[in-house]
Amino acid sequence: MRISGGIAKGRRTAPQKILKKNATGEMLRPTSAKVREAVFDILRDMIEGATFLDLYAGTGTVGLESLSRGAHKAFFVEPDDLRFRIIKKSISEFGFPNKAFVIKGRAYEFIKKWRPEKERFDIIFVDPPYQSDEVDTILPLIGQMDILSEGGRIIVEHFFKRKMPDKAGTLVFLKNYRYGDSMLTFYVKAA
Repeated sequence: MRISGGIAKGRRTAPQKILKKNATGEMLRPTSAKVREAVFDILRDMIEGATFLDLYAGTGTVGLESLSRGAHKAFFVEPDDLRFRIIKKSISEFGFPNKAFVIKGRAYEFIKKWRPEKERFDIIFVDPPYQSDEVDTILPLIGQMDILSEGGRIIVEHFFKRKMPDKAGTLVFLKNYRYGDSMLTFYVKAA
């Protein structure tokens, strides 16, 4: 996994061993370089100075890419101990220690505990395991907790055959894009 753009372009983020099954038997499916480049091309005008949340961080590559391309801050949520440590190491090696915050825990728990008074996120990247139903729970929760800034975006990466809702709490469908077996579905907060 390598950063595809910005000040850290070409830097490696994670060793091959991280892609193997973790202690719970979960296999990591990182966001491909093609899909990452598409995300940041679409967000080109929003990324500079943004507060980015990589909710299912995995290797941390998407959040690191956001920092490389000019995000002001990035938050990474990852429950797996090895992946958590690798993200922290990459943050240090890339020179982002004051801009990156890694939280060890599950996405649902993080969203439930986060207070919008602390900070709202401009961009939230949601990429749960394709075979899970987590997106059905996490999207309405994000809308309910009011953690997305005005004009912010939520991007859900999912299997292209998965039907995504037009509405999830205060979030409304904006647009989607297909890249092979992956689909990116964008949401905004309803006015």
